[in-house]
Amino acid sequence: MKPRRIFMLAGESSGDLLGQDLMNGLRELQPDTQISGIGGPAMQQAGMKSLFPYDELSVMGFAEVGKHLPNLLRRLRETTNAVLSGNFDALVTIDSPDFSLRVCRRVKRAGKPIKIVHYVSPTIWAWRPRRAVKIRRSVDHILALFPFEPAYLNRAGIPSTFVGHPTAFVQGPDKQSMAQLRNELRVEDKQLLAVLPGSRKSEIDRLLPVFANAANEIVSRRDDICLVVAAARSVAQQLQSSRDLWPTGTRILDPRPFGVVEAEQRKRTLFSCTHLALAASGTVTLELARFETPMVVAYDMHWLSRMIVKRLLLVDTVTLANLIVGRNVVPEFLGQRCRSDAIASELSLLLKDERRRQAQVTAFNEALDLLGRGGEDPGLRAARAVFDAIESEDDATLQDNEHTTLKRSA
Repeated sequence: MKPRRIFMLAGESSGDLLGQDLMNGLRELQPDTQISGIGGPAMQQAGMKSLFPYDELSVMGFAEVGKHLPNLLRRLRETTNAVLSGNFDALVTIDSPDFSLRVCRRVKRAGKPIKIVHYVSPTIWAWRPRRAVKIRRSVDHILALFPFEPAYLNRAGIPSTFVGHPTAFVQGPDKQSMAQLRNELRVEDKQLLAVLPGSRKSEIDRLLPVFANAANEIVSRRDDICLVVAAARSVAQQLQSSRDLWPTGTRILDPRPFGVVEAEQRKRTLFSCTHLALAASGTVTLELARFETPMVVAYDMHWLSRMIVKRLLLVDTVTLANLIVGRNVVPEFLGQRCRSDAIASELSLLLKDERRRQAQVTAFNEALDLLGRGGEDPGLRAARAVFDAIESEDDATLQDNEHTTLKRSA
């Protein structure tokens, strides 16, 4: 059989890491697989030469997209042309649905015999459920991270496979690594408050003043707390330039001097050392849950984006652990409630109330089990599903067999 040729597209840091795991899984199953596309440092470390810088696609919110629209449209044309001009067996788009699904739609309309797989289900269960019609016309198969998603997708007529979430499989650091990081940060025996204000520049612009004010209030009340700002690579310089906003003595965990793998390990070590976290909503909340770190989640966006989302939202929480276990154990401050005084009050309660902290930890472990902890690696499951999609004449048959496959591999 000739080597499979796959075009992959990731538009933000969480998708970049999923893409790296998927690339490793594809090559474990079929070592001669040829992979091209667009990705960040993790996928590039796995051997991809990115068509253009992937962070140009990391724009979120209706209003925020507007000013970047000309460049996004140009990149949309470039990406579509690259897929159509190559002799690819599959297009795998990862998250970033507003951009990714437009690429899928254009490729599908071109009529080329290429399987289109989207990794990370669009949140039709949370908002804009009518998107399911367009998604069904644009993709052949969806790889879902969460166990409740295939039921929604199947009802909408979209074949899908639950592959599990990589975060549930991450190994924790040893005590020596934790001690080394605490020594490097010079935090002595203080409790750590980790602040994670997002990975997009637009998020930092909006959330930074609120998060910094909340942190200043907490540190002013407690001299046993040390603040550590965990910077995503894409916004590290932006956060370094904001040092004057943070309390005196704030440490910034900057990933840029390190390779992708080492930087991820350092971040996980920080989470293992952290007593409490303040985080923007997103995948990072699941990473914190993996290391049993109690947290407060806060998020806001442009007022126009906020009003549109509010009208369309179908769920009462955006925190992943809450959604997975079906109860809201992680407190959230979203939209107009994203205020530094309210956030600081909730952080203070979590610092003092062990029952609140333990309720979160119990829910985190429940969520990780539901995400497949202990089963086959998600990157390998996802790779197998991609190859199955390429080789199947009728994706409906694949859908019928998916539950049997998962049971066998778990």
